[in-house]
Amino acid sequence: MAVTSRELGGNMAPVPRNLGPAAYVLTFLLAALAIHVLVGAAVERARVAVDDLRHGRPRTAHVTGYVGHGAEGVGRPTHIVAMNLERQVVVLELPGSDPQQARSLPGPYLFGARQELAPVVLSLLDMDGDGLDDLVLTVNNEQVVYLNREGAFRLPTAEEQALLAQEQLP
Repeated sequence: MAVTSRELGGNMAPVPRNLGPAAYVLTFLLAALAIHVLVGAAVERARVAVDDLRHGRPRTAHVTGYVGHGAEGVGRPTHIVAMNLERQVVVLELPGSDPQQARSLPGPYLFGARQELAPVVLSLLDMDGDGLDDLVLTVNNEQVVYLNREGAFRLPTAEEQALLAQEQLP
């Protein structure tokens, strides 16, 4: 006798032929999630590529200005360079653009994932109203102010920080 059919898995429930709108909604949600993840990854890669073009690797920024340091009297401005070297921000000052008078300023250490790619921005602004441009370092939407005192930049004391905070309030 030949066997023409055999029942497999006799206790299995039959699969409905029409799953209805729930299957379409679930498929749409999974597709939307996949698109969101892919677009987010693409946007992040594009942001890193733009920062690579703008700030290089390691992330580097520079500013040039007359701040009253070194050999500026002969008409050469001071050049300041900041670099994010593996999450440690390093600031170098060349007073009067003279490399023999180079000074190093302590910069912040950056914590968190992918902070070695955080861009550093420098600007020269008179933050304390004394008529001399101070150095403002911006990284991750936070600012570090180096006051221009006695021919050099330095971090403010606790009292100077309190005064700067009061001046910044509206």
